Amino acid sequence: MSIDKKMIEENEMDGYAKIDQYNPELVKRISNYYSGILRDIGEDEKREGLLKTPERAAKAMQFLMHGYDTDPAAILKSALFHDDYRQMVIVKDIEIYSMCEHHLLPFFGKAHVAYIPNGCIVGLSKIPRVVDAFARRLQVQEKLTTQIRDCIQETLNPLGVAVVIEAKHLCMLMRGIQKQNSVATTSAFTGEFEKETTRGEFIRLISANLS
Repeated sequence: MSIDKKMIEENEMDGYAKIDQYNPELVKRISNYYSGILRDIGEDEKREGLLKTPERAAKAMQFLMHGYDTDPAAILKSALFHDDYRQMVIVKDIEIYSMCEHHLLPFFGKAHVAYIPNGCIVGLSKIPRVVDAFARRLQVQEKLTTQIRDCIQETLNPLGVAVVIEAKHLCMLMRGIQKQNSVATTSAFTGEFEKETTRGEFIRLISANLS
């Protein structure tokens, strides 16, 4: 889904694209689809409460899918710094909101990401940006986990990368099995994090309440 670059406001502080306006042609086209869906489920899309619903839904979908117009590797490359630090760097409890590609229903939770530098470090704010860039696409949690891992590994070439995601899926909570307390956990590791001792330290740190 392409969003007109003129409609994207760049935050000059960190280069992160915040979408405040929308491609009018896409809004119109997607709105027509939503109008048809409302009719097909038995609703009257012309009743007062639904008059602007197709347009609102079209704008919401453009925002939720804006990861397709974001280059996660470029986000990391925009803030690389040479440094001899070679200990674990962790950014934990990163909020994620994504859309299940099987049912178009949300899943949400937290991501915990770590890497061990190998000659360069990245600005800490870029790691949540990368998570968001991949999450704002149609996803399955397993693929989201490995995409984040692979992007950091391939771009930074660190000694290792670790990613753990914990999420609740509305396709499980609202429909299907309808288990309200189910949480899915996925993990992906490279390099030093494939060693039990390093991976164990990472798990302990993301599980600890250090505040």
